[in-house]
Amino acid sequence: MAGYISADSHVTEPFELYAERVDAPFRDRVPRIVIRDGWRTLHAEGIAPRKLMTASELDLAVVGGPDLEQRRREQESDGVAGEVVFPNWALTTAFVGDPALQIQLSRAYNDWARETLSAEHRTLPVAMIPMIDVQAAVAEAQRVAALGMRALSLPSRVEGVDYNSPVFHPFWASASELGLPLTFHSGTGYDPRLSHGPGAHVLNYVLAAQFDGPRVLLALAAGGVLDRFPELRVVVVETGASWLAWVMTQADEVYADHAMYAKSALSARPSDFIRRQCHATFMVDPVAVRNRDVTGVECLLWGNDYPHPEGTWPHSEQSATAQFAGVPEEEMAAIMGGNAARVFGFDPARLAA
Repeated sequence: MAGYISADSHVTEPFELYAERVDAPFRDRVPRIVIRDGWRTLHAEGIAPRKLMTASELDLAVVGGPDLEQRRREQESDGVAGEVVFPNWALTTAFVGDPALQIQLSRAYNDWARETLSAEHRTLPVAMIPMIDVQAAVAEAQRVAALGMRALSLPSRVEGVDYNSPVFHPFWASASELGLPLTFHSGTGYDPRLSHGPGAHVLNYVLAAQFDGPRVLLALAAGGVLDRFPELRVVVVETGASWLAWVMTQADEVYADHAMYAKSALSARPSDFIRRQCHATFMVDPVAVRNRDVTGVECLLWGNDYPHPEGTWPHSEQSATAQFAGVPEEEMAAIMGGNAARVFGFDPARLAA
């Protein structure tokens, strides 16, 4: 087993970077960890305090830090030759309601990630782009692209507006010119802990976080964004992909049946734009693998979610063997790495070396 590319990995960035790198007026508003009742608890603007783990659990945890040599060893033990890296803490910047603070936190993380993670060709850090202030988002995307970063991460939701809104057109136009893939990690831009009580963890992960994928893709495909900006490449991350076939078929049916209500016509079916420009990542999703005759193979990307315990690391080989049973080797290779190499610009020959 060799040569997998994880389109969804994470780094646990040091909390200190935010206080060190934001401008002085914002330093008392950066995210922080507080020890309360034996728990390490995350405090960040825009979300309720979130329990992380106890100190004793931290001692045993796989942190997934920025040490590139350690990441290489741990990922190679899982068969992973390249990884697209999202932050842990910086994902919470999308919860912040103050656009000025959003930009400060995002810039702090982006500069740190470029300096710390970009030196290794196996590792592709994704830049955080907050979207409340669209012009600021355009400026930050252009800045990180000039610094050599190769992918952008947008929140899966922006409060009070969907991505089909014309307010975002200046960003889509700029992103088209930059040519960088746009990623949308699940559970960002809002607190995904919408349900409480028994089974809430299942409700929240399936009906909130995973359904961020359909929400983003439908807004962009049915909303005409992908038709207007055909150069955009979109990746919804950690959403699973079994819903993809359902979204494609139902979106086409609804679009055809309700054409009389449409404010403007598309040049093709919604599913055509999704197949042409969109991708969804999954860890374990055998239904998505079986549905590839509907979705096509090119839409599917795999990720091991390193170092998170809900991911497949360090048992990705066993997981792949199970969910790809009977799948042609070339199709498995595309989903487990080839598609990600094309979308994110990895050099497969260099990774193999």
